[in-house]
Amino acid sequence: MILDVILDALLDTAKLIPFLFLTYLVMEYLEHKTKNKSKQIMQKSGHFGPLIGGVAGAFPQCGFSAAAASLYSGGVISAGTLLAIFLSTSDEMLPIFISESVAAGTILRILGLKVVLGAVSGSAIDVLWRFGGKKRREREEHNHIHREHHEKDIHDLCESEHCHCENGSIIKSAFLHTLQITVFIFLISLVIGFCVELVGSDKIGYFISTKPVVGVFLAALVGLIPNCASSVVITQLYLTGILGAGQMMAGLLVGAGVGILVLCRTNKGVKENLGLIGILYGTGVFWGILIEMLGIVL
Repeated sequence: MILDVILDALLDTAKLIPFLFLTYLVMEYLEHKTKNKSKQIMQKSGHFGPLIGGVAGAFPQCGFSAAAASLYSGGVISAGTLLAIFLSTSDEMLPIFISESVAAGTILRILGLKVVLGAVSGSAIDVLWRFGGKKRREREEHNHIHREHHEKDIHDLCESEHCHCENGSIIKSAFLHTLQITVFIFLISLVIGFCVELVGSDKIGYFISTKPVVGVFLAALVGLIPNCASSVVITQLYLTGILGAGQMMAGLLVGAGVGILVLCRTNKGVKENLGLIGILYGTGVFWGILIEMLGIVL
């Protein structure tokens, strides 16, 4: 069992390396070559960010969520785009559906619904996020509280990682960032893997499927586990008929893979990270309950 968990953690982490390296390479290029132009481009395309993120997240790789977390920490994408990717990420769902010979129509409906819910939720979150920031600034000005509001910047990642990227090439900088994040993800995945093995997927399944509405909350909690095991458990339970469509969607919408780990590792604001995770969980639960109440069958 110990060897299996170690091998699974190694394989899961190794699959992320190309995504992380390319992401950091692009970010370093934007930082060193384009400067303020990159921010202007992102501001112009910000309204379409959640839609693009929802489509990108549908590809069966949690590497996209890991890349998105780094891009958000560097100020390249908005909170809504980040959460749109998190919500639409399918992780291990698609490979399991294909291996179990699930009808193509069913697969497309589920993927399409995840993309739509991710894009809609991400757009709404962007509006609320900007409105909340504006109200906070107005309140501080009214109370004569002078606080410097620092916008996210790609250089912030270098400061938090203490990698001294400014002294080397963009390839070296991207390699250092990737190495640090890869080691972190492997160690956490190892711990989570052992916990899942000790608890057992059968017990997790029974824990989720006791009550329909309560099951939505529980499935979403399992989905928050930053490991591919959560999406595997939820998908298998849905295929065996133990979970309903709402419970399945709640768990898979919240299941952002290791994206949550990368966010917590790269983004400096602890309260902000907890807020984003809370919004992710609440969004998944909301859509899950709505699907259950409407009796939607996928």
